[in-house]
Amino acid sequence: MTTLEDEMKRVKARVDEMILSSILPESSNTPEVDLLYKMMRDYPSRQAKGMRPFLCVATARAAGGKDESSLLTAACIELFQNWILIHDDIEDRSELRRGAPALHRMYSEGLALNAGDALHAKMWGALLGNAELLGFPAAFRVMQEFAMMVNETTEGQHMELSWVEKKRWDLDESDYYQMCRKKTSWYTVASPCRLGAIVAGADENVLEALKDFGLKLGVAFQIQDDALNIVGDQKKYGKASSDDILEGKRTLILLHLLNSADAQERKRLKTIMNKPRAKKTKQDVAYVISMMDEHDAVGFARKRANELMKEALSILGGID
Repeated sequence: MTTLEDEMKRVKARVDEMILSSILPESSNTPEVDLLYKMMRDYPSRQAKGMRPFLCVATARAAGGKDESSLLTAACIELFQNWILIHDDIEDRSELRRGAPALHRMYSEGLALNAGDALHAKMWGALLGNAELLGFPAAFRVMQEFAMMVNETTEGQHMELSWVEKKRWDLDESDYYQMCRKKTSWYTVASPCRLGAIVAGADENVLEALKDFGLKLGVAFQIQDDALNIVGDQKKYGKASSDDILEGKRTLILLHLLNSADAQERKRLKTIMNKPRAKKTKQDVAYVISMMDEHDAVGFARKRANELMKEALSILGGID
């Protein structure tokens, strides 16, 4: 019996084959360009679950489409994921990605940025293949969705980065949810599902329902990801544990903690979180985690994630 995990692996394998065999160049006689190609293929070659391309293919299939019609679009979603991760790792000063050193740690920030830009360009170039595969109207609609996905994601990323840079603490849960809907929901759930539906020719009512479903489930996904960053196994998670604390991110977990802590605790927490990553000590991180445990901040966040997931599934169940 084929499980959901088996099907995700099957789709991921087909997407990876398309990316590495048909979309990304393998080598160049020019040494500098050869290095660029090697860097472009690095993140796509690392082990990943492939949830986003799977959602695209699965939704297309559910809407009456065929895998062959959706795989190119799914592969381009995976390319999107990889180039924004390269940029995200630089912006967050991350050390690890998918269990190995981040690309800018292996080479340099400048070279990694350029490799991310090159993957971005390859994404748009590959999407042009949908004109022959799907016809111009559907291919153009796919391009529109990608453009919206890029805009929403970068706006959300800018919100999060700005909060840290400006040392903003006048935030509440609604601010966090808005940031997550932009930064995470569109490219993680809403657009992958909508793109599969577009490929299959679904109508606007279905697309609108998938947007509502995806925005809620995407926030739930981000909350769970934030929780894993605190309590997850680093080997399974693929990133350094407690990275969000080191980066000063305003997660739902942290916002709940600040609301629950007393005045003295809040002052110390903000002082720690406002420090640059390089100046945070192990003792600083340990204190923040101990406060999260004391106030059950992770439990609170996970409860909210479960509520959002149930709301999302209720929307999905109402799609005809």
